[in-house]
Amino acid sequence: MSFVISPLPLRRGILALCALPAAAEARAAVLDFAPALILSLTPDAELSRLGAADLPEWCAAVGIRRLSFPVEDFQTPPEGADWAALSAPATAVLRDGGRVLVHCRGGLGRSGMVALRLMVEAGEAPDAALLRLRAARPGAVETEAQERWAGA
Repeated sequence: MSFVISPLPLRRGILALCALPAAAEARAAVLDFAPALILSLTPDAELSRLGAADLPEWCAAVGIRRLSFPVEDFQTPPEGADWAALSAPATAVLRDGGRVLVHCRGGLGRSGMVALRLMVEAGEAPDAALLRLRAARPGAVETEAQERWAGA
């Protein structure tokens, strides 16, 4: 299966979802997409297990800002997670017409949850935002708990 980046317009920029960019093909696609910011939702242990422990260094080497917001697979952010530290920079990039790329393992559950929350915070109605998100990335947001956390 080939690596896919699923973009959708948000604010004045582009918000996109993808699977973990571990392979060379995936990283080339990320470079082509040219995000100003990557939101990485995979915990460090998961990055290592999936062969992408070098992702933070790779992002730094190619000049892409990366923020880590670790969430376990099929879960919501842990109690006390600093959402504002993630949402404020992402919102600023999108407001300025830039590109934000969100990834987890498969680019669906955790990525969809974060993308949906950003969409709702941008003023979209939750149900309409979820439909628009799933039109761009079928299967996005995998659990009811993720939907609730995102505000849907």
